[in-house]
Amino acid sequence: MKHTIQHYTNGQLSNKYDNIADEAPLEIRIEGRSIAVLMRQPNRQEDLELVMGFMLTEGVIDDRSDVHAIQHIVDPRERRFNTVDVILSSGVPAKRRHRADRELFASSSCGICGKATQERIWQHFPPLEKFISLPDPKWICNLPQVLRKQQQHFSQTGGTHAAALFQMDGEVLIVREDVGRHNAVDKVIGWAIQEDIDPSQMVLMVSGRVAFEIAQKTLAFKIPMIAAIGAPSSLAVDFCIGSRIQLVGFIKNDGFNLYTV
Repeated sequence: MKHTIQHYTNGQLSNKYDNIADEAPLEIRIEGRSIAVLMRQPNRQEDLELVMGFMLTEGVIDDRSDVHAIQHIVDPRERRFNTVDVILSSGVPAKRRHRADRELFASSSCGICGKATQERIWQHFPPLEKFISLPDPKWICNLPQVLRKQQQHFSQTGGTHAAALFQMDGEVLIVREDVGRHNAVDKVIGWAIQEDIDPSQMVLMVSGRVAFEIAQKTLAFKIPMIAAIGAPSSLAVDFCIGSRIQLVGFIKNDGFNLYTV
């Protein structure tokens, strides 16, 4: 959206227009029950990807066959598409169907020590069998340039994060942006669920840092490698090592850091 601002430069104030990244709440419902409200960049198609990815990384669904229907619910009071309701398939076990009534990974880690958090997640999402072989280092160094070229909203606003899925042969499959870095990751995972993409030969690329929640979402979809322009947190490093996910950070044109050693 365009917004009138005053810009200060060289000792002078002047009026100008600035492009600002849109942000609005998205309520997620399962069969009419509200389970979460996410702050996201509104986009009707990407909202559905976001919800699909969120439900998988929260352990509510295993794949798209667990979803019978998903759609926006329009609030007649404001006519905005800020609510998505999901009807789960009849075969979804009650334990997962009602998981969201009790706790979500996204909101339950506060106040819990890192070790307990990791062990609880590994009970639901087991670690991968083994580390994959590291791809060509020159290819890894080129990932930020490929991602940056497709960050249209960032180019316009400077206010969005990006996530992408790359194949090991170098092809970029999908790029999504959002005001929330976790949302961008859920969007690319949700897209991959809808397209029946096999994640076993994928690399998740993120435009910023890697916190624990992003590592958890990566394991939930069984992606074997994370590549980041920024730094990882200590808990993300520990979690990736225990989950057997390759973790690369601080990627530049001439190098990067490999943390899973």
